[in-house]
Amino acid sequence: MSLLDVENLRTAYTVKGKTFYAVDGVSFSVGAKETVGLVGESGCGKSTLGKTVMRLIEPASGKITLDGHDIATLPEAQMRPMRRKLQMVFQDPYASLNPRQTIWQMLETPLKVHGVADPAERRRIIEAMAEKIGFPKASLQRFAHEFSGGQRQRIGIARALILEPELVVCDEAVSALDLSIQAQILNLLVDLKREMGLAFLFISHDLSVVRYISDRVLVMYLGKIVESADHATLWNSPRHPYTRALLSSVPSTDPAKKIGGAISGEISTKIPETGCRFRARCPIAEARCALEAPELKTLPGGNAVACHLA
Repeated sequence: MSLLDVENLRTAYTVKGKTFYAVDGVSFSVGAKETVGLVGESGCGKSTLGKTVMRLIEPASGKITLDGHDIATLPEAQMRPMRRKLQMVFQDPYASLNPRQTIWQMLETPLKVHGVADPAERRRIIEAMAEKIGFPKASLQRFAHEFSGGQRQRIGIARALILEPELVVCDEAVSALDLSIQAQILNLLVDLKREMGLAFLFISHDLSVVRYISDRVLVMYLGKIVESADHATLWNSPRHPYTRALLSSVPSTDPAKKIGGAISGEISTKIPETGCRFRARCPIAEARCALEAPELKTLPGGNAVACHLA
């Protein structure tokens, strides 16, 4: 059984009296100790999906099954113990840390909330976590503003992992960092995954980052998953024209790696009432694409694609 199973999940927003679904009928799974990447342009619904899985945003419908328990509609009192298994690393380390707390207080608070009453045990856990993330113990009494962006993100990772969760949602966890620091944080996450037996849902718009860290990749467009494939298949033989265009947009000095045609325009929240959501920007769209919405179909080998012409 998968660690996380998401089934037909929908997340609604209401703007000027009109309701639209930022996440619309999404289904996927994350296995134990697996890293699943989620990619797509800004505005496609990636972060909303991650926050809905975390129950930071309430789902409109669907199931979120964690370790065999559907958490989509759990009251907060019942949801609290489940949060030990499910934690999040946010995008902006400058905004996601409390400026009024020392690093020690930030790491100690979740332990207190979740019933670690012995101060000596809390100290042992905090000092062990500081060692894992390469953070000096002497710095734990300082405040977040005294550290660089990379150091702050290490603190954010430590806060997410202090309860030893099974699944961590990383929402653009390295996008605010310099390239050299990105590499350090990615290597840290890979090491922690191996050491602690973690699973990740890794959300990013950066395909090179997702390629480095992911075992399996989901491609999202306008609230729907349009392709799901293992790491090797997605980069070697993508099926959906949107995936091909994304991969072709990655800078390369090798013309042979330009495997897809360019796409025009920008992603829009105006969702067509019928047909494929990508058709207005698709270089191979046919008349059928305006009439029938493609279903996400599983292909031989276990990968899946939502395209009539794949």
